[in-house]
Amino acid sequence: MASSGEQYRIARHQKIERRKRILTIVSIVSFLSSGVFAIVPTLQQAIQNPQSAPASTELSLHQQAQGFELVLQREPENQVALYGLVNVRLRLQDVQGAIAPLEKLVKLQPEHRHYKTLLEQLKKQGDKSDRS
Repeated sequence: MASSGEQYRIARHQKIERRKRILTIVSIVSFLSSGVFAIVPTLQQAIQNPQSAPASTELSLHQQAQGFELVLQREPENQVALYGLVNVRLRLQDVQGAIAPLEKLVKLQPEHRHYKTLLEQLKKQGDKSDRS
C-alpha cells in the first residue's frame, strides 16, 4: 500500500509539473504574440508614411509657439515662456519672429550676456536677409 500511495504522489507531481510547463509556454507565446501585434502596425505605418514626421514636427513647433504666446498674453514678462518662444521660432527658422521676445529677455535680464550675443547675431542675420 505504501508503494501505491508513493506512486500516486509521484504521478500527481509529474502532472502538476507538466501543467506548469504547458502554462509557461502558453504564457510566453501569448506575451510575444501581443508584442508582435503591437509592433507590426507601427512598422507598417512608418514604412508607408516616411515623410509625415517632418510635417508633424513643424506642426508641433507651431503649436508650441502658440502655447508660449498664450502664456505671454497672460504674463508678458514670463522669462520661461519668452525663452521657449525664442527657441521654437529659431527652430522654425523665423529669425525676425525670435528677435522681439529676445529683446524683452535682454531687458528683463541684462546680466545674461548670452542673450545679448544671440540678439546681436540674429539682428546681423536679419540685416543680411533683408539686403538679399
